[in-house]
Amino acid sequence: MSHIHIPDGVLPWWLWLGGWALAFGLLALASREGARVESRRAVPLIGAVSALVLVSMATEIVPIAYHVNLTVIAGVLLGPWLGAISAFIVVLVLALLGHGGITVVGLNTLVIASEMAIGGALVRTGARAFGRTRIRPVAAVSTVVTLALTTTMLVGIVAIAGAGAATRETGALDAETLEFRNPFSGGVVSVGLLGGHDHEGETEEEHAEHADEGGLSVGRFAAVVYTLGPLGWLLEALVTAGVLGYVARVRPSLIFGAMRVEPQYPRYGDEHGRH
Repeated sequence: MSHIHIPDGVLPWWLWLGGWALAFGLLALASREGARVESRRAVPLIGAVSALVLVSMATEIVPIAYHVNLTVIAGVLLGPWLGAISAFIVVLVLALLGHGGITVVGLNTLVIASEMAIGGALVRTGARAFGRTRIRPVAAVSTVVTLALTTTMLVGIVAIAGAGAATRETGALDAETLEFRNPFSGGVVSVGLLGGHDHEGETEEEHAEHADEGGLSVGRFAAVVYTLGPLGWLLEALVTAGVLGYVARVRPSLIFGAMRVEPQYPRYGDEHGRH
């Protein structure tokens, strides 16, 4: 739920432009910090993790209009700086595929990068506090907390947009009510996320009056997000716990590499097999 799917031309220009500026600053800092990681390890890891996140975000679970993010997993495997680079790659490709506009790529990068950084930090902190054997429950709780925080961040962005949002022809997003319609709105499922007017039975004058009111219905948006969101958070938590539990068993260094307590350099004689 933390990925912004709003098309171009809806959010006010100063908001999405500010998002791009902050995202560029974050990427510049991430590039500098990420350069400290060996490129032979960083480049393929970023590519593999970004591909997994991209596929998961592009695959929607229709009944709850949710897609698995895998961002907490990415945050654990990549860390905050490489995670920020991965977040930009993912949201840019998603925008080119129609999952949100190009203008919101900056805001999406900030949200997804925050999700990776917070999730990764919570998992590592929890693993230190409760032990490696409890990685699954730690990962599940960390995922729920992370998604709750970044979903609130998303609601905050919509609230900041407020009445500055514009209306235009945006396909599934109603140009007059800013109401996002499910593809099955012909009678099976119909959930309005942005906006709150029912125009059925209205005269043309009343319809036009409501169309001119403008702005995003933040209260309605938040109500729907916080109602449907926890279902997705729990699903994401189960997936994250399963994946990180498996990785911790077969390749623990990918998760606990920075938590080693054994000497980092071989003792005298180790190179010959002596201790």
